[in-house]
Amino acid sequence: MRIYLVAGELSGDILGAGLMQALKRRHPGAEFRGIGGPRMLAEGLQSLYPLETLSVMGLVEVLKHLPRLVKVRRHLRRDALAWQPDVMIGIDAPDFNLGLERQLRVTGMPTVHYVSPSVWAWRQGRVKTIAESVDAMLTFLPFEAAFYARHAVPVAFVGHPLADELPLVNDRQAARTALGLSATAPLLAVLPGSRGNEIRFLGPTFLDSAVWLRERLPGLQVVIPAASPARRQELEVLLATHPAREFVHLRDGESRQAMTAADAVLLASGTAALEAMLCHRPMVVAYKMAAATHWLAKRMVKTEWISLPNLIAQETLVPELVQQDASCEAIGEALLTWLGDDAHRQATEARFADLHATLQRGASERAAEAIDRLVAHGRLPEEPIA
Repeated sequence: MRIYLVAGELSGDILGAGLMQALKRRHPGAEFRGIGGPRMLAEGLQSLYPLETLSVMGLVEVLKHLPRLVKVRRHLRRDALAWQPDVMIGIDAPDFNLGLERQLRVTGMPTVHYVSPSVWAWRQGRVKTIAESVDAMLTFLPFEAAFYARHAVPVAFVGHPLADELPLVNDRQAARTALGLSATAPLLAVLPGSRGNEIRFLGPTFLDSAVWLRERLPGLQVVIPAASPARRQELEVLLATHPAREFVHLRDGESRQAMTAADAVLLASGTAALEAMLCHRPMVVAYKMAAATHWLAKRMVKTEWISLPNLIAQETLVPELVQQDASCEAIGEALLTWLGDDAHRQATEARFADLHATLQRGASERAAEAIDRLVAHGRLPEEPIA
């Protein structure tokens, strides 16, 4: 079996390596070609370009590099047609990969896209382009699969690799011991984001909320896992003159351990909310951005919720506070509903454990199974893959 794989960033390299392992278990003699990083290379990929080739962020940067990216896509198209793989799989990087998938699909080559773009949230008109580009969309989340099914795009829900990675049963006390924190005092984990802008917009409010909360819960512990050395430096500057410096524990990384140790989590919207859900911890999701960005986002985003736990459940399980609603008092009050009500908190933890189980499906194996069925039958089966 010959498989053409194109990944565009580190997360895609991790996903691609897991998929290659699953495909090799099914097809020990499989050959792989395309673009990937060190993990995919270790699994046997012949990569024509470095992984970083497609890692271009921001409109200005994309425009600057557009001629080079067009040249790379043309080369990959010619190379794939010459090599004649059984299937071409684009891993994330939708702006690049969907165009390549469309160009190859019109020649009769089966194409798969692994990791749905957020077409269900904004620019929903892209679904028409996706339908023209892929024979199968492999999604991590059930509501994504439902969206594609409504638009008659062949789809398989394969589960989320992060749900496979995190255990269905975790140990709060062991995590606290590892972090050197009290086993009995209430604990709040605060994750203000991995980007500089998020620290700038959210950091002061999150620290104010921690102070507000500690005034009402005098024994409260607060741990902030810094996402990177740069974010730690920015947080240290904020804490230097802030009352929260007296009780905040600032750590390097260790976000999963911090969330597992916590009774509740305060975080920016994003993947961290999914991770907190998979650690089975109640949370408050808050987000602030530039006024112009918020004005535009309100008009473009088509979903009722912004956080993945609510989107997965298709109901409001966790508070979402955005822009002016994300005041320190509103955040503090929302956190008190978790920290002050053990029954409510435990019921939510149990619900998150159930949602975790629905996502823990062996994503790489299920993706490989869907690809096998597509190659064997020319289309995905009508019935869901069990």
